[in-house]
Amino acid sequence: MTTSKDIYYASWPTAWGAMGGVWGEAGLRRIILPHYQPDELLALLAWEHPKATKDDKPFELLAQRCRDYFNGKGAYFADIACEMPDEATLAGQVYRQCRLIPYGTTLSYTQLATILNKPEAPRAVASALGRNSIPLVIPCHRVRYADGRLGGFTAPGGVAFKQRMLDLEGRGKAKP
Repeated sequence: MTTSKDIYYASWPTAWGAMGGVWGEAGLRRIILPHYQPDELLALLAWEHPKATKDDKPFELLAQRCRDYFNGKGAYFADIACEMPDEATLAGQVYRQCRLIPYGTTLSYTQLATILNKPEAPRAVASALGRNSIPLVIPCHRVRYADGRLGGFTAPGGVAFKQRMLDLEGRGKAKP
């Protein structure tokens, strides 16, 4: 049984606005990209996760990397522990492979499906990424349609926010 000792939430400032997250037993389980005012964000996280405890400690490294990212310095997120679907599922495979897409690089849904040896499944890949609850850390914004169009983005701000993130990445360099 999960208790409040197992789940934490926090918010932190970035150059683009407040971000928030939820941390579970296996790592990050949710991230909210800049969109909300800090007090609204904390209220939302508390309401969505009533058994969680507000605690900034589990998020210290993640928060600094998010600040670096939104300041255009590039950031490395691959070592941030995340709660993801099992590796045996398509979603689990998609998320793990998506984490390997380098900063400043994009792939198409078709390319990602082909890398996973499922060339017939670009729509299923897109669907899995549409359910990604850890955007930025699982960088689904780096995946586009095969014709170069942006594709979808379910985080607040939608495709316009996705384009801003890709524009930012075009100006910076990641520092692993």
